[in-house]
Amino acid sequence: MKQIFLFLLCLSLGGGLSAQLNHGGVPLNWSDKRLDGAIPFLVTPALDRALIAAQDAIGDPVKEAPWRFGIEVPVQAGLSDAGTWTLYPEQNLAVWMLGIECPGATGISLEFSHFRIPKGGKMYLWDADRQVYRGALTHRNNKDHLGMSVGLISSDRIVIEYQVPIDASDRGNIELGTVVHAYRGLRSKLNELEDTGDRGPFGNSGACNINVNCPQGDDWQVEKRSVALITDGGWAVCSGALVNNTNNDGTPYFLTANHCLGGESGWVFYFNHESASCSGNTGPVDDSISGSELKASNAGSDVALLLLDETPPDSWNVQYAGWDATDSESAVSSATGIHHPSGDVKKICFEEDAPYHSFQAGAQVWFIDNWEEGVTEGGSSGSPLFNQSHRIIGQLYGGASACAGAVNNGLFDYYGRFGVSWDAGSSASTRLSDWLAPGNPGITVLDGWPEGFTALSYDAGITGIEGISQTLCGSLAYPVLVLQNFGVNTLVSANIHYSLNGGPEQVLEWTGSIAQYNADTVQLPALTAANGNNTLTVWVTEPNGQNDQNAANDETAVFFTAFTGEVLGFSLQLVTDDYPEETSWTITDEDNNLLYSGGPYTVGSELLVLDACLPVGCYVLTMSDSYGDGLCCDWGDGSYTLLDSEGVVLAEGAEFTFADSQVFCLEIPAGVDEVQGIAIAVWPNPASSEIRFSAKESSALEVRLFDAFGRLVLQQTGASGQCRLDAAQLPAGMYYARCLSEGVNSTLPVQVIH
Repeated sequence: MKQIFLFLLCLSLGGGLSAQLNHGGVPLNWSDKRLDGAIPFLVTPALDRALIAAQDAIGDPVKEAPWRFGIEVPVQAGLSDAGTWTLYPEQNLAVWMLGIECPGATGISLEFSHFRIPKGGKMYLWDADRQVYRGALTHRNNKDHLGMSVGLISSDRIVIEYQVPIDASDRGNIELGTVVHAYRGLRSKLNELEDTGDRGPFGNSGACNINVNCPQGDDWQVEKRSVALITDGGWAVCSGALVNNTNNDGTPYFLTANHCLGGESGWVFYFNHESASCSGNTGPVDDSISGSELKASNAGSDVALLLLDETPPDSWNVQYAGWDATDSESAVSSATGIHHPSGDVKKICFEEDAPYHSFQAGAQVWFIDNWEEGVTEGGSSGSPLFNQSHRIIGQLYGGASACAGAVNNGLFDYYGRFGVSWDAGSSASTRLSDWLAPGNPGITVLDGWPEGFTALSYDAGITGIEGISQTLCGSLAYPVLVLQNFGVNTLVSANIHYSLNGGPEQVLEWTGSIAQYNADTVQLPALTAANGNNTLTVWVTEPNGQNDQNAANDETAVFFTAFTGEVLGFSLQLVTDDYPEETSWTITDEDNNLLYSGGPYTVGSELLVLDACLPVGCYVLTMSDSYGDGLCCDWGDGSYTLLDSEGVVLAEGAEFTFADSQVFCLEIPAGVDEVQGIAIAVWPNPASSEIRFSAKESSALEVRLFDAFGRLVLQQTGASGQCRLDAAQLPAGMYYARCLSEGVNSTLPVQVIH
C-alpha cells in the first residue's frame, strides 16, 4: 500500500535519465529544433501551493516519513492515444514523440504503467530546450512487473522520444501513468539558514549535517560507497546500503528499513550521490538502478533486505558492506551512520559513546542517546549503522535528533538490530542469514567486498578451485587452488586440507610468499574421481602457524561429474548473435541430469568452441534465447553446430524462439570395436613418459593416441607387432589408443601421469 511512510522515487536532476542503466545512442535529429513545434505537449494542472505547504508542515518534521519534493499527477498517455508518430524511411524508423509540461516545475520525472520495448526499439528523454538527454532505454530495461520509473530531468518541459523500425511487427507497449511535478529541491525544514539557491536535486538537510567527504569522513571512504539514496515518485524516501554475502560474489543485496517498504519494485537507487567537497551540497545522480525484489523483512527489528534488479557496474566503484550479527552489546564501543538526510547528498554522523540495546516502537533496536557530530533526518531511514570495526550492526528506524541551526539538538535515534534480524522468524522471508550466509549458517561476522576495511594480521582464504571442468573426461583430476592472503602479514606458510567425496582428509603443508591481497596458485596432487558426481572440499588453516582470524573465506568446494570409463569426444561450435547475453545452453542425459552448460555470453558475432566428451549413449542439447528470437537472423547471424570426433554433424540450428532441443547420440564408429583374437598389451599404464604396445601378430602395428576430446595427439608405427609412444610432453590425463594391425583395430584406455 502506498502512503506517506512508503518510499521510492524515479528522479534525477541535471537532465539525467538516472533511474536506469542506459545503452547509449543519440535521439534522432537531435540538433534540428525545427521539429519542436510539431511535438504535442501534455500539460499538467498548476499545483495548489498553499495546500502543499500545509501538508509539508505536518510531514516534514517526522523522521520516519520521506522528504517530499514532488507531486504525482495521474495521466493516461500511450502510443495509440497520445503523442504523434513520424516515419523516417531513410533510417527505417517510426518515431513517437510526446512532450510533458509541468508549469513552474523544478524538474519532471515519469512513471510508466506499461513499459515493454521490443528488440530494436529505443527510448530517449530530453528537456525541451535541448540541453541534455539520456538514453537509450531498450528491451534490456524491460521489467517483469511491466512498469518503469525513470529519473528527474531539471526542466518544466521534457520530451519522450520512442523509436522502432518501420517494418517491425511489434511496436511494443508504452503507457505513461504518472508525471511527477517536482516543486522543491529546497533546504530542509530543519535548516534555519537562508536559502541560497545552492540546492541538491532531492532536498537539502540541516546545517549541522556533515558531508561524507569532510575530514571527519576520511576513515569511511570505503564504506560510504555502499550507501545509496532511495526515491519513489515525488519522495526522497529512505537510505540503505549494499551488503556483502559469504560468497563474496557481488550479489546486489540491499539493506534498508521495513517501514520504508511499499512499491519497491519501482524504487530508484542512487549511488555516489555526494558532494566532492566538504562544503558543497550538490552531487552526481547518474549512477542509479531502477527496481528491486523484496527477499526478507521483519517488523521486529524494522529490517528489509532487497535484491536490486540490476548489478551496479564496476565503473561505479560500489562497495558491499561487511556486517556483524553477533549482537554483542559489550563489543560495540562507538558507532557511525552514513545516510541521505532529506534526500540530500551523502552525510555522516558519529556516536562516540556505546549504543545499547533497547525496545522502541515495537522493535529491538540499538539506542543512541545523542550524536557527538551530525544527526539524521527524514530520508535517512534505513541507512546503515556501523560499529567501530566498520561493519553494519543495524539500520535506522526512527528518533528525534535534528539540527538546531549549526549544531544538533542533543536528542536520540534508534536503529533496528542486525543481530536480531539475522535469525528472526521461521523462514527465509523473515531473516537475513539465508541470503547473506548461504550454506554458512555459523558465520556471523563478515568483512566488506571487494575491499575489507579492517585488515586482520592472519587471514588466509581459498578463493577458487581451477583445473577441474564441470565434466571430467577420465578418473584423474588435477585441481589447482587459488590461495589468497587477506591478512596484513605476508603469508609464508599454511596448511591446506582437502577431501574428495567426504573421504579421508589430506593435508598439504604449503610454503611460499604472498603479500596482502595478493594470491598464488597451489597444485594439489592428482585425485582419482569416482564415476558420476564428485565433490572436492578444500580449506586452509594456520596461516604462518597462527589461528586464522577470519573463518568466512577459509573453505570452498567444487562439484563436478567424472566419466571414468570409455568416452567419446564431441565439439559444440556456437556463433553468437548481436545479443549474446540472451544465449545459453545445456546438455543433459536421458534422466535430465545436467552434464554441460554455457552462457549467457558477452561478445556478439563470436565463434565459441567447446571440446568435451561423454560416454556412449543419447543426450539432449537445448539452446535457449531469453528474448525468444533465437540466434538468427534479424539481429545477427548466430548458429550452433554439434559434431562428433569424426566431424559428423549431430545437431545444428539457428532459427527458433525461446528454446531448441535436439537429441543426439554418441556411438563407437564402425571398425573401432575390439576384435576377438587380437590381443594387444599396453604398459606401463598409467605411464609417465614412454608407452609401449605389443600385438600378438608380428605384422606392423600402428598406434594413434587420442585425448579425451577425441583429438589425435600422437601417431606412430612400429614393426614386428611392437610400437612405442613418447608421452613425456603430454598433459596428464586420460587418453585412448587406437591400435591397428592386419586391418583390424582395438581401442584401449591409457592414463598419463607426471
